[in-house]
Amino acid sequence: MRLQVIVHEAEEGGFWAEIPSLPGCYTQGETREELRECAKEAAEGYLLAGRTETLPGSESFEIAV
Repeated sequence: MRLQVIVHEAEEGGFWAEIPSLPGCYTQGETREELRECAKEAAEGYLLAGRTETLPGSESFEIAV
């Protein structure tokens, strides 16, 4: 599975990242390489936990087909 990771420079130094296709999945790292590793771990943990989070004003539901 490939996921887009958006990298931001943190005001206090280092970097933080978000994974838009996994709402609420954020991570941080001191270097870009550390951030890459942390992003992979964060995404794996998110998916293993089966986390479902909705943003304010949105909703989520599941269906069986």
